Amino acid sequence: MASVRGGGEGRRLQQGPGRGTQRAAPVREQAAGARYACLETALIDESINDGTRQEETNLLAAAVQLNSTEDRDRNLGAADRLVRLAAARGARLVVLPEKFNRLCEDDVMAAGAEALDGPTARWGSALAADLGIDLVAGSFVELADDDRRFNTSIHFGPDGERRAVYRKLHLFDVEVGGTVYRESSTITPGEKIASSELADGHGLGLSVCYDLRFPELYRILALHDAHVVSVPAAFTLTTTRDHWEVLLRARAVENACFIVAANQIGVHPPGNRSGGRSMIVDPWGLVVAQTSDRLDGLAIADLDWERLAQVRASLPALQHRHARAYRWPQEALT
Repeated sequence: MASVRGGGEGRRLQQGPGRGTQRAAPVREQAAGARYACLETALIDESINDGTRQEETNLLAAAVQLNSTEDRDRNLGAADRLVRLAAARGARLVVLPEKFNRLCEDDVMAAGAEALDGPTARWGSALAADLGIDLVAGSFVELADDDRRFNTSIHFGPDGERRAVYRKLHLFDVEVGGTVYRESSTITPGEKIASSELADGHGLGLSVCYDLRFPELYRILALHDAHVVSVPAAFTLTTTRDHWEVLLRARAVENACFIVAANQIGVHPPGNRSGGRSMIVDPWGLVVAQTSDRLDGLAIADLDWERLAQVRASLPALQHRHARAYRWPQEALT
């Protein structure tokens, strides 16, 4: 389990005080590509899997953290380098952040919307096939045949084929940190929940950013046999600081599943800020990998399926539901 970020000094792991804790000692580590020649790695909690990889039961996953702008070519180039770096380190599931191909003013993103078989999707398909990985291509603004625009996430399998398409259900129409956001001014909400299957046969649930605040979506995904849920995001700086980790850990605990959450970082036109801290959370709610809140990079950790089975067996909350007693109010209370 490790976090990796571009820039700065690399780190060599040393055993720190206490069971399973780690402290970092500076060391240079050379990697392909000048921009990512210096890496930083740090274990969050070695005790999660006792420092050993069980290849037959584990799947190495990576959450990619990016600082996307209005420049699609530049963004795809940065994403390409980090996805390839994750694969080189052994990741078989890689998740990109929300609007990874272009993050800027709403009208500019709407004008640059692409079809499901457009340049961004073709790039994702080709990359997944080239590396032989499961790739969740974050999200991008999709232009549908009827001219509607959706915030769309695609799961590509190791053969490059589309395994699932998810159009974001819950649109970000809020005021936080003194900024008003109206995603619905250019984006149409999706209508269907989407789940998929990884190459190793385990279930994958798809979600995007603001969906994180709607636990019913994650419960349904878990009941559809999702063992891991992807969360591409562009969480604001304000909500990243106060809500991001709490919500991710809650969704993992409630549904006894892994969460792979890839967030944007830094400033995006016209001056909005995302908070980073991309992370992977295990079914017990422990953060097993996390990036910084300053730079783009990777969070990498094993998804230990035996650990998931143990958690679900020892605390079988999903089996203790009383579905017949649950009735949804037609209107939200104010």
